[in-house]
Amino acid sequence: MRVLVTGGAGFIGSHLLDRLVEGGGRAVCLDNFDDLYSPQVKRANIADALASGRVDLVEGDIRDAELCRSLLARDDVRAVVHLAARAGVRPSIEQPALYQQVNCEGTVNLLEAARLADGVEKFIFGSSSSVYGINSKVPFSEDDPITQPISPYAATKRAGELLCHVYHHLYGLPVVCLRFFTVYGPRQRPDLAIHKFTRLIANGEPIPVYGDGTSRRDYTYYSDVVDGIMAALEAPLDFEIINLGNSEPVELHRLIELIEECLGKQARIERLPDQPGDVPVTYADISKARRLLGYEPRFPIGQGIADFVEWFSRTCRRGA
Repeated sequence: MRVLVTGGAGFIGSHLLDRLVEGGGRAVCLDNFDDLYSPQVKRANIADALASGRVDLVEGDIRDAELCRSLLARDDVRAVVHLAARAGVRPSIEQPALYQQVNCEGTVNLLEAARLADGVEKFIFGSSSSVYGINSKVPFSEDDPITQPISPYAATKRAGELLCHVYHHLYGLPVVCLRFFTVYGPRQRPDLAIHKFTRLIANGEPIPVYGDGTSRRDYTYYSDVVDGIMAALEAPLDFEIINLGNSEPVELHRLIELIEECLGKQARIERLPDQPGDVPVTYADISKARRLLGYEPRFPIGQGIADFVEWFSRTCRRGA
């Protein structure tokens, strides 16, 4: 059995491929190596997985419906982990149409291909905590009303969840939508806060801090998220939406302090106004993940940041 991993050369996808290979599994990695960040970084992410001989690489785009159908028509592909997306809240505000095309139309192409295929037994959709938008109730529960997304990215992720439900309801496709909460760790995208702050502090450059530093995020280490994905692949579920977070929100100023401590350098902070699309807090209720997936995050923020900074110091050059 093979698993099709879309966006497999990215941050979470490449770690998932490594985990599948370690467990003796096989996979197909579909990635278009877009220019949101360096394609060479993504190729390096999957070098070991490809060298194992247990992963096939297909360079292509989920907007190509014929390609999606051809990949899922393979007799040995039994599951899809759909992680490919245009990511990021702020870029989505600048390019909403592109986000709609990739995140919505691409998801429909994969769902339709899965529907037409004979052998697909599970469809995992990588969603986001951003769907909760301005949610005054914390922690965020899967049962909370989702009525106030505040970015095109968040809206496309919620649309993807709804499309997944339609395909389950109409065609019986087993689907699990996993809402990821601020995933970080080695291979994290260079534009995301922890990677960006670490690089700038290491280089003695100012870091942009939007707002007063009291915004809170539920930072979740990548390996905990991969644990959740693997459990979702195995669990006998028909349709579920499940949070994957650490369930311990951290204020932005505390995150910066942790990076400073690990680098042994003090940050130069540039104070800026709050940004459109940003939410004040994310905070996952993970009781459902515990109950259905046996999920239990193992990496507290201090350990996770230390591991990330060690990886950064070992692998990333100045300005990388």
